[in-house]
Amino acid sequence: MSYRHLPGLLGNGPLRALARFGTPEWFNSRNNGDFPRWQAALASLPDLTPRHIELRNAVRIGSTEDCTEQEQAQLRSALQGLIPWRKGPFELFGVHIDTEWRSDWKWDRLREHIAPLPGRTILDVGCGNGYHCFRMAGEGARLAIGVDSQLAYAMQYRMVSRYVPDVPAFVLPTTFEHALEQLPEDVAAFDSVFSMGVLYHRRSPIDHLLQLKSCLRPGGELVLETLIVEGPEGHALVPQDRYCRMPNVWFIPSCATLLLWLQRCGLCNARVVDVSTTSLQEQRTTQWMRFQSLADSLDPDDRSRTVEGLPAPRRAVILANAP
Repeated sequence: MSYRHLPGLLGNGPLRALARFGTPEWFNSRNNGDFPRWQAALASLPDLTPRHIELRNAVRIGSTEDCTEQEQAQLRSALQGLIPWRKGPFELFGVHIDTEWRSDWKWDRLREHIAPLPGRTILDVGCGNGYHCFRMAGEGARLAIGVDSQLAYAMQYRMVSRYVPDVPAFVLPTTFEHALEQLPEDVAAFDSVFSMGVLYHRRSPIDHLLQLKSCLRPGGELVLETLIVEGPEGHALVPQDRYCRMPNVWFIPSCATLLLWLQRCGLCNARVVDVSTTSLQEQRTTQWMRFQSLADSLDPDDRSRTVEGLPAPRRAVILANAP
């Protein structure tokens, strides 16, 4: 759906204030020198109508039968105008966007563990370009709202959503904290809240968990996906400077520590449902993301260590419920 449908889906309740982040005025107010170029790429998309849309098992919209070779080339050129594409993959009318992350693998690891999504109102914090929001909609969510501070990701979402106008998934270009400022304290309006790949970027992980909890309805489900390290309860890795070349990594807890944090925050039924090592097949450089990726961030002589000499990335999916 286009952003103009968002106020109606949010209704007259406490979430309605979020609609401001989807207005043209809000997009135009973002201070980013690349915005005119991204707008031009968006405007250059060909007018195409897909005969088939698949969102449950992939994000696949239309096929080569729905466009001419010239239209497909025009589509590819427009989509390339928003390189780098980090989260995906997407396939639009036969154009395969081979993103840096195989976000579909992450979704496959958690989809059988989470509460069924049909009819649920969902918040996805740090959603990137909305890949998982599309998958949530494919699972039957009533509304999937993603927030991410990177305007480029919202523009990528707009390019994809152009061809799925009836899907109730949105990406709002703002920070989670700014979005919360527009809402009543302890808004408690979401059935599910996802925070994937965010916690270790927070200076105060406990505050982040409390903010996530404040958005959940009683009994609602938190889906947390984050970096973890091996170790006992109370153990957490605090990088001296960078981790995997990332400068903004503050705390990487053990699973036992993370479960304790969730308990201390008042969340219930916290459990680890998946732990996996990030492979060079899941995160890598592609034609759609040509910069450094995981292979450049690991010790070339010992792939079990980062270039900083720290344990290589392992990720866990943890579920918990609001009381």
